[in-house]
Formats: sequence, C-alpha cells, structure tokens
Amino acid sequence: MPSIRLLPDTLISQIAAGEVVERPASVLKELLENSLDAGATEISVSLAQGGIKQLKVTDNGGGMDELDLPLAFARHATSKIASLDDLEQVRSLGFRGEALASIASVARVALTTRSAQAAHAWSLAAEGGAQGAAQPAAHAGGTSIEVNDLYFNTPARRKFLRTEATEFGHCEDVFKRIALSRPDVAFTLKHNGRVISHLHAGDATRRIAAVAGAEFAGAARTLDEGSAELRISGFAGSPEFSRSSRDAQYIFVNGRFVRDKLLTHALRQSYQDMLHGDRHPAYVLFLELDPLGVDVNVHPAKTEVRFRDSRAIHQFVYHAVSKALSGSAAQAPAAAVAPLATGAGMEFRRAPYQSSLGVAQPAAAYQAMFSLPPGPIPAPGGGAMRAAFERRDPAASPGAGVEADADAPLGWALAQLHGIYILAQNRQGLVLVDMHAAHERILYEKLKAALDMQGMGSQKLLIPVTFNADRLEVATVEEHAEVLKQLGFDMAPLSPTALAVRAVPSMLASADVADLAHALLADVREFGGSRVLTEHQHELLSTMACHGAVRAHRPLTATEMNALLREMEVTERSGQCNHGRPTWYQMSMADLDKLFLRGR
Repeated sequence: MPSIRLLPDTLISQIAAGEVVERPASVLKELLENSLDAGATEISVSLAQGGIKQLKVTDNGGGMDELDLPLAFARHATSKIASLDDLEQVRSLGFRGEALASIASVARVALTTRSAQAAHAWSLAAEGGAQGAAQPAAHAGGTSIEVNDLYFNTPARRKFLRTEATEFGHCEDVFKRIALSRPDVAFTLKHNGRVISHLHAGDATRRIAAVAGAEFAGAARTLDEGSAELRISGFAGSPEFSRSSRDAQYIFVNGRFVRDKLLTHALRQSYQDMLHGDRHPAYVLFLELDPLGVDVNVHPAKTEVRFRDSRAIHQFVYHAVSKALSGSAAQAPAAAVAPLATGAGMEFRRAPYQSSLGVAQPAAAYQAMFSLPPGPIPAPGGGAMRAAFERRDPAASPGAGVEADADAPLGWALAQLHGIYILAQNRQGLVLVDMHAAHERILYEKLKAALDMQGMGSQKLLIPVTFNADRLEVATVEEHAEVLKQLGFDMAPLSPTALAVRAVPSMLASADVADLAHALLADVREFGGSRVLTEHQHELLSTMACHGAVRAHRPLTATEMNALLREMEVTERSGQCNHGRPTWYQMSMADLDKLFLRGR
C-alpha cells in the first residue's frame, strides 16, 4: 500500500478552513468583504453568543442568480478574477473563492439571495461541506448569509474558542475596521438581539468620530497627500492621544485593512521623537496606489501585503505623516485642549531674530513694545532692557493689547511660576507653558535643521572647560573626533582621565558644558560613530537639546519669556517636547469662570 495518498475533499476543506476561519470574527470579515464587493450600501450584522451560536450578515448588494448558487459554496469558485492578469491587479476585497467554502465546511450555513433582475429570491443550505438544492424564497434585493454552530463538526477546534464576551470583542473590532474603510455605507451591529451600533452613511470625519471616538477625532491631524500614483489620506492622532497599546491603529491599502510591518515602521518613525516611553500612536490612514504595485495574494486571510517598491512606499508614508504632525504650537492641539489658532493655515509674521542664551528674540517686536531705538536688542536681563521694561507705560504691557494682536496666538508673558512655568495671556484666556520642555523642542528642531544642512555652527569657548572623564570617554573622543566635529564640538584628551572642551554648538553655548559632554559621549559610545548620525540621530540630538534647554528654576525676563513664546509659534511640533510631554496648555476664560463659579 503506498504511503502517499489523496485526502478526502471534506478533510481538504476543513484543513483549508483553518487558514481562513480562525474564529467568528474571521467569518464576519469574509462576509462583510463579500457584501462590499457586491456593491452594498446598507449592511446589517446580527450575532448570537459572540457569533459562536449564530452569525448573520444581510446586505442590499447585487445578489446572485439561480445559476450562480450551485458554485456558491464550491472551493476556488469566484466571480472576481478570471486570469493571472486579474490576480496581479486585484481590485476587490475577496478573490480567492475560499471563504464561503471554508465556512460551509465547519458550520451550518444558509444563504438567501436575490439579484435585481430576478422575480424572486433563492436559498441554499450547506452543512459540514454537504450542500443541498436551491429553493425559491422570499427576500429583498441583496443577500443574507446565516452561519450557525461554528465548528459543530470539529470539536477540537471549537474548544479553542474563548468566552462569548471575548469572541464578540473580536467581532466588534472587525466590524469597526470594515465600517472605517467605507463611510459611504450604512452599518448596523446587533448582539443577542440588542443594537450595539448603528452607523449612518456619511463623510469620513463623522464615521471616524463615531467609530474611533470623538476624543480621537478632536485630537487628530487631517492628512491628504498625493505623489504620482500614490495617495495617503485620513487622520493621524496627535502625540497627546497616544495609547498604551496598538488598539487604535488602522491602515487600509486600497480599502483593505492590513497589518504591514513596513507601514508600521514608517509610521513609528514619523512619531519617533514625539512619543513618551512605550506609548503607541493612534491613526486611521488610507493608502491608495496602483493595484499592480501591491501583492495582496500573500496569505488566505488577506491582511498581509507586499509592495513592489517598498522603499518608495516607506519614504512616502513617513514624509507625509511627519508633515501632518509638524504643525507649530499655535496650529496644533495640545494636551487635549482646543487649538489656539482659529483658522487653518494661519500665517505668522516672522521678524528678524537675534539669539541670546539659546532663546531667539524677534527684534522689531520688542523694539516697538519697549519703545527702544532701532538697532541691536540688548541682552536679556541687561541694564538697558531692564530699565526700558521698568519705565514702560502699564497700558503698553505685554498683556494689554492682546485682544487686537493676531500675531501672538500664544499670547504675552505675564509672569514666571516657581521658575518652571510661564503664564501668558492670549485672546482665549490663560496659557501655561513648561519653559524647559518648550525650549527643548525649539533647540531640537534647530539642531536637526542645522545637521541636515551641514551647518552646525560652533562657538569657541573663551576658557576651555576641563573635567574628569573615564577611559571609555577619552577613547570615544579619540575614536570619533570627526563625528564630534560635525556636531559642533571641539574636544581633546588632556590625560588618560581628563578631557577639555574648546568649542560647542553655538545654539548650546549656555549649557553646562561638562554635563553636555558626558551625555553626548555616552550616546556616541552606545550607538557607534557610524550610526549615531543616521539611525540614532534623533536620540543624540534630543540629548543635546535637553542639556541645552533653559533649566528649571532659572528666572527669565519678560523679554526672554516672550521670545520663547514667539519661537514656539513658528517651530514645528512645538506642542510636545522630544519625549512626548505637552509643552503648553490653554485655559479658556470659560474654564476659569467655571473654576470660580462665575455666572452661576
């Protein structure tokens, strides 16, 4: 007797079903995709016991004719592709002809359908792979598929199903994903006879708010970028809306929900210097490209894809999402509060800047504010500026004319609180700014730009700073002198246990040089000189910015505080520091009135 033999068709179907039908949620996904492929504009889902006992999907799509029914549950029978050319440019969600056959092999299935041309509907039943005869039936245009007693004939598989609540949770997640992909289609979800969700057909913004939540919709950045045959649109959640898990990440490729490592990596990089710790971003994004550029025939579950030009896709997605997230503080919401800017695309006049202690100052603005003569601005805290500030007219104080000042969305500084926070007044009310976090982001963005342009300016120190160092730090300076030079540092060993710093980046001239050098050398040693300026550039520059930013408990003059606010308004991503913490918070007059019970 030969050791190799053909398997029975029933067993073949049940083996194949293991790849497609993992749990009730898998069944729901396949049926919903079939409904969308059929052109449905209304889809209703009804579940019993989490979909284990019963799962029913009804749509108003094109339906099937009587002649199609005998092949409805046949393996590898489909109306969606007919040739290899079709397979290479799949435009439908389903195409393999396996879903209904796999479902019918492990459940009791009843199908009722009616095409637009048919005089009446037809029904067909299948149980464990055995198919009955088609029968006339009553049904409106479209199709209903009822799946009962999943895995009734394969108890070994059934015992791996979880509780009713768990299985329903997976089904609801599939329902949400499909509903997000097609806001133009109305969806209804019922469980054990109770309506869980009813979504009207409408625009993407309303659907995303209904499915992903109003909080996400309010904190998300709208995205719509196109390039050649690529387009990405949707909503990228602001860093403040980060999550502890990846449960709010939805990526669709040509309308198909996918889990793709390439896209996930590109998106993670877009958020890399804005998320704190192990937080994960939230997003609902739609990538559209020529079907010839993506292979969806990777796995029967169809959640994996391969791109023909993966590098181009990665770069396109990364740059598009980074651009959407790069709004300045005045343009982007922060810490779950309303954005300060009242209109999209608000422009800010950028006066000439003069830098002092790492905080840039808009020269013309302060000359006008303090009635100073034209020319260089005195250093913050200097006698001329202090005298001008002290003799100013109270009516011309930074907060007095804020109602008429459209160029200062973050307002004008009123005071400094415990050397940590800046209190500012703007049109909406009170703005609280974490001065270290805000300055850290400003420096980080400037350092990035300078490094990209190979223009990291260096400032020689009048007196070199010397400090004790361990042997590894000395070796790092000797080994990576060129990298340090590119970063604007001039360091040299004085002995096996001492280093001298002769120059630092001009933007970091006010930093504690020894502390900055220790932190910088630790990063260069950890990441390696060949990779520190490429793969780990953001960690390195973040370290430099953190040490160069104004420290807590350092008193700032009004000039310095206002200069910081103006810089925030024109700095990308200034709503968060490099570690993902918010840099400012808005308290409206209504919020303040509520605190003091005014108007009650």
